[in-house]
Amino acid sequence: MRRSPGSSGWFGGRFAPVASARLINAVAASLAIAAFAVFLSVAFAMMSIKVAMAMPIGT
Repeated sequence: MRRSPGSSGWFGGRFAPVASARLINAVAASLAIAAFAVFLSVAFAMMSIKVAMAMPIGT
C-alpha cells in the first residue's frame, strides 16, 4: 500500500487552525487559575487539619 505523493500523514499533512490565539490564551489562563485555586483549597484543608489535630480535646 502506497501513499499518494502529496500526503504526509493522516489528513494529508495539512493542519487547519481550530481556534484563535486569543481563545487559546484565554483557555490556558482559565486552566492556570483553576489549578491555582485547587492548590489553595488543598493547602488550606491541610493546614486546617494540622491545626485541628494540634488542639487539645476539651472535656
